[in-house]
Amino acid sequence: MRIDYDINDIRPFINWIYFDYAWSMNGKKGEERDKLHADANAMLDSWQGRYHTHAVFELVDANSDGDDIVTAKVRLPMLRQQKATSPGQPNLCLADFLRPASQGKPDKLGVFATTVDYDLTRGYDEDVYGKMLSQVLADRLAEGTAELMHLQVRRRYWGYAPDEDLSMKDIHAEHYQGIRPAVGYPSMPDTSMNFLLARIIDMKSIGIRLTESGMMQPHASVSGLMFAHPKARYFDLGKIGEDQLRDYAHRRGLPVEMMRKYLQSAMLKK
Repeated sequence: MRIDYDINDIRPFINWIYFDYAWSMNGKKGEERDKLHADANAMLDSWQGRYHTHAVFELVDANSDGDDIVTAKVRLPMLRQQKATSPGQPNLCLADFLRPASQGKPDKLGVFATTVDYDLTRGYDEDVYGKMLSQVLADRLAEGTAELMHLQVRRRYWGYAPDEDLSMKDIHAEHYQGIRPAVGYPSMPDTSMNFLLARIIDMKSIGIRLTESGMMQPHASVSGLMFAHPKARYFDLGKIGEDQLRDYAHRRGLPVEMMRKYLQSAMLKK
């Protein structure tokens, strides 16, 4: 399913903490920060009605099979923590949050991508400040689009939390049921996973193109999975070893050295 949004639809969902972080102003107050926010809001005003953001998602039957997520269209190999977050806690894998295939009953999985209009950040080539401001805002709009889409999925399309009533502060603090892990983030660092997600959702329909490494263009794009399990939580995969690299490459059906390039940032250093 595809949803298109106006800039003003997404503006309330922008997390300004991360906006400030991009400018090394997180936690700061004062005239400089106030001017930055004023410039950002003026730019958003200029984009309203001219540009839009976009989301595409599918809710599909899925189960876990070991560390893999199995859907009708594609198998999604996941990675598991090699070191638990704290003593007595399990080594987590995203597949853990789905019903095992051995139970013979399908579970549900959400697959999504969000982006902004390609031309949104163009036209600032001679303005270094404006270029950076537009790029940071574009990233925040893509993330805000994922936030609004996920809210609508929880309340309406998937409907597992129809009575959810959270403040924006609670939404940004992820106090809702379920999680929305994104490709390239700590629990799913392999950007080539986008090639598999693109077999479930039509990324091209909202203007997303994938590079040879699986990175998305426009850069201001987000993709990932949605889980509804009440105990699903975010986690940091940490560093993986050669054993898991080889197992993961085998499950992906790709050469070990190719997967090493995709997972370089998540590998233990020799």
